[in-house]
Amino acid sequence: MRFHYAEAMTNPAYYIPLAQAAEAAGYFGYVIPDSLIYPKASDTAYSYTDDGGRDFLENKPFIETFTLAMAMGAATKTLHFTPNVLKLPVRPPLYSAKIAASIAVMTNNRFSLGAGLSVWPEDYAVMGVPWEKRGERFDECIEIFRGLTAGGYFEFHGKHFDLPAVKLNPTPTRPIDVLIGGHSDAALKRAARNDGWMFAGGGIELLGQMLEKYRPFRAELAQPGRKDILFATAIGDTDPDSIARYRDLGVTDLAVVFRNLYAVEEDSQPLQQKFDDLNRFADTIIARFP
Repeated sequence: MRFHYAEAMTNPAYYIPLAQAAEAAGYFGYVIPDSLIYPKASDTAYSYTDDGGRDFLENKPFIETFTLAMAMGAATKTLHFTPNVLKLPVRPPLYSAKIAASIAVMTNNRFSLGAGLSVWPEDYAVMGVPWEKRGERFDECIEIFRGLTAGGYFEFHGKHFDLPAVKLNPTPTRPIDVLIGGHSDAALKRAARNDGWMFAGGGIELLGQMLEKYRPFRAELAQPGRKDILFATAIGDTDPDSIARYRDLGVTDLAVVFRNLYAVEEDSQPLQQKFDDLNRFADTIIARFP
């Protein structure tokens, strides 16, 4: 199992030293959340909090996802970076492919794409993208992303996007893994067709239930040559028995975070405490689960 560090919504000055510390401690990667805007008013419920609220985001700093991946990539040598998850269909797919390809080239293939649908119509509205047919748009974005980052000329003619034969240069020497986040059947099927699924959280029991749905989709829809990555996030479930349960469920990549990111308060934890937490986990867990 590969371990990823998942500290986020913290002092922007902490990111570079935390990435360097995670690399030195033996973590495989760092996962980066994605957020574009915080609307002043919204009636939309958030899918991953108990009450549907998103007040926890108020005054939380989010560095743009691609920018943060490149900044941390330039300051490290081995650490891998994965958005969890990038709101791909609200962005122009060609531009996303160009940025991701550039990051992968500059970091020597240390970038994967974790992608998902934004659950907030406001993201689509401010970006000038229709909320309707977002699933179809997402699928086309993925196809364009894969085609352009693979190298060579690529053209696409779909319902939502139309590209003449164009190419990006440079492109990475290895394909960029495309992982899909979300808990709906549509998200699970999309993940099954790509390189794997990013479980958004909710604990080990929920993960087991979701895998009972996901694995038949994977068996039916898996595409030739695609990887089978199962990515989960543990918030507090970091004792050896819990980690072993994630492993036994088939989790290949586990992101860990040592504080409640959903707390309705700004992060006041000192940087040294974050160092202590990530190093303690590395010493007690990573060494036991190679």
